[in-house]
Amino acid sequence: MPESLKTEFGFEQVSERDKAARVGEVFDRVAERYDLMNDLMSLGLHRAWKAFAVGVARPRPGERVLDVASGSGDLARLLARRVAPGGVVWVTDVNRRMLERGRDRLLDTGCLAPAVQCDAERLPFPGAWFDCVTVGFGLRNMTRKEAALAEMTRVLKPGGRLLVLEFSKVWKPLERAYDLYSFRVLPWIGERVVGDAAPYRYLAESIRMHPDQQGLASMMERAGLARVEVFNLAAGVVAVHRGYRI
Repeated sequence: MPESLKTEFGFEQVSERDKAARVGEVFDRVAERYDLMNDLMSLGLHRAWKAFAVGVARPRPGERVLDVASGSGDLARLLARRVAPGGVVWVTDVNRRMLERGRDRLLDTGCLAPAVQCDAERLPFPGAWFDCVTVGFGLRNMTRKEAALAEMTRVLKPGGRLLVLEFSKVWKPLERAYDLYSFRVLPWIGERVVGDAAPYRYLAESIRMHPDQQGLASMMERAGLARVEVFNLAAGVVAVHRGYRI
């Protein structure tokens, strides 16, 4: 039987079969404190980044939107407000605990969003079905990013938008300070708030292994998207990419 292909899990090389399970373990361990840690790690800036991303996605009343790797549902809640009345936001996540957390938070705000547990590389939706697809801080955790981008493109209607919000390449003069924060401060916060530093070491490593702004733009173009634009936030700590299905 052939050896499984290798991929990255942070700085470590693992088999493709193992990566999904190990990422799942990371999110199982942080699910209960996920939102608190987002606020602490970004000093609350993640809320502004998500609001900006939704503005770039340009959701309209009556549209059908898919939020991939929806997690605790922050993007989905913002999107749902913009597609009402008449629109719907579907949420998906490969991790059951995160999907349930996001679904429950959406219900608490009065938003009834269909929730589907699935792998982004094999979306269970027909082609050309959504007006807009979003993925926020989830792409870098996917085993085969190219396959996931191709699937997100497949389910978009012609002219539909794909919006990717993800950590990216920071402005070079800030690299040293950013590395210090990422590799020293984040694990320290994780140890004290969650009781586990390892998921936050993985977070810092996975960011460094993720394609930079131009690299991701090129991947989106190869997936069949046109007019790909990049919007840098926080000196490139985060970037929003938007492309349109041809």
